[in-house]
Amino acid sequence: MDTLQQRARTPMTAPTRDQILTQSDLIEFKEDMLQEFKRIIKECISGAPGKKWLKSTEVKKLLGISHGFLQSLRDTGVLPFTKIGGSIYYDYEDITVMMATNKQA
Repeated sequence: MDTLQQRARTPMTAPTRDQILTQSDLIEFKEDMLQEFKRIIKECISGAPGKKWLKSTEVKKLLGISHGFLQSLRDTGVLPFTKIGGSIYYDYEDITVMMATNKQA
């Protein structure tokens, strides 16, 4: 079994100072960074987040609202949400629908 297969089967641990980086580690890092850059650029160009599901802090920042107002939107059913464990997620599409529905001329 080569080292790449061994690494795939062992859990990720914190790197140490004397740990050796392989070429495949660097390639994987490069691919991860490119994906993240693409997401950020897409978000900047479109004005939309680069992901479908947003956490409460992201929604508050996006809409410029307080925690209490976001809670009110959830409680009144104006903004649908999904709760998994202790985290609340909002579908970006639901946010845009809510904004379009409440748009005034």
